[in-house]
Order: sequence, then C-alpha cells, then structure tokens
Amino acid sequence: MTTLAIAGTDTDTGKTILTGALFAYTQQHLPQLSVGLMKPIQSGVGDREWFQERFELNQSPQSLNPQFFNAPLAPPLAAEQEGRDIDLAPVWRELQGLRNSRDLLLVEFLGGLGSPVTWELTVADLARDWRLPTLLVVPVKLGAIAQAVANVALARQMKVHLLGIVLNCVEPRSPEEIAQWTPQDLIESLTQLPVLGCIPHLSDSGDSQKLAAVAASLDLETILGPLARNVA
Repeated sequence: MTTLAIAGTDTDTGKTILTGALFAYTQQHLPQLSVGLMKPIQSGVGDREWFQERFELNQSPQSLNPQFFNAPLAPPLAAEQEGRDIDLAPVWRELQGLRNSRDLLLVEFLGGLGSPVTWELTVADLARDWRLPTLLVVPVKLGAIAQAVANVALARQMKVHLLGIVLNCVEPRSPEEIAQWTPQDLIESLTQLPVLGCIPHLSDSGDSQKLAAVAASLDLETILGPLARNVA
C-alpha cells in the first residue's frame, strides 16, 4: 500500500491535472490495483467536482473530500465566514480508512506547501505529521525557479519527504520557454531534487487517454515505486 501526496508551489499550479493523470494511468495500466482519491480540505467548487465528473470513484463523497467550505478562500478564513471550526479529526479518519482499504491513495493538497490549513498549521505541517511522500508541482512560468527553491527549502525545514518536482504547463508553452523558465539542470542543482517530468498544456483535460499518456511520460519508477513495475 502506497500513499502519495501532491502539493504545489501555489494555487493553480496543476496539482489536479497531475493527480488526475496518475489516477487515469492506474485505471488503464494497473487495473488490478484499488486506487483512492482524496482532497482533504476544499474551499469553493473545484477539484472534487473535477474528479467526480471525469472518473468513476468507488468511494464515498465524504472520503473524497472530508471538509468543504463554500467560499474560495484560505480554509481558516472560509471556515470563519461560516462560523465553523476546521476539524482535522474526520479528515484523518477518512485518510486512514482509505489507506487501509486501497493499494494506492492519491492525496491532493490545497494551495502551496505554505498555504494555511488552520490558524496554526500549513500544508507542509500536514504532509510531515501524516508522513506523506510528496510531489511538488511547479508551474512553467517566469519566476518558477525561485518558487521551486523557496518551497523545497520550506519542505526541508518542515521535514517533508519530497520525492521530486513535476513541471506543469498551465498555459501553452514553447520548448524554448520551458527550457528558459524552468531549466531542469539548474532546478535540480539548486534544490538537490530530481525533476520527474514536464506536463504539457492540455486543451482537453477531460480526456482520460491523454491524462494517462501524460503520467506515462513521467518518471513513474520514482513516483509510484514498485507499483510502476507491475504494468500489465
């Protein structure tokens, strides 16, 4: 059984695309595995709906997204608007339930590693406390190198187990832009982490075949470990 977290340097980095690509890949190439999805906390309509529209999920809506708030704000602020507290206990219970019943669990976090989950905790705190091997998604844009370095530094300070970095083209990017804005050798040298691949811009993110192909182009040996060697 493997649990894998997907975090980003910020919002709108492509965490959902990577999570969906990995899920689509397992459905097409590793159908013998039982795979779960989780968005622990969500503020506003977004990722859980994206997953529900594209995939047949053999799990309850509560396990997919244990905590939901209506306002598209940082969870502490969204909860405050509704007069609620953020209770991580049910999130942890659902996480443990999926961990115990699935061969692979994909956990998509909100925002960046430094994004607040409560008034006291960030995404990095949860990744550390819940002992989740984590992928860092870095969008291909000007300033991406600094974002990657800063988030990796935070992860090391918080003792988050980062497996590596996945680049993502949120907008259409030319090969020259990718090479200039997110040079793999420089990012690897500065962060001392491997770049595990680059996701191209997807005009149709609802095509499961394209999503699976995206995942197949990544370093799945590092991302999925022994599971990647069981492709039929």
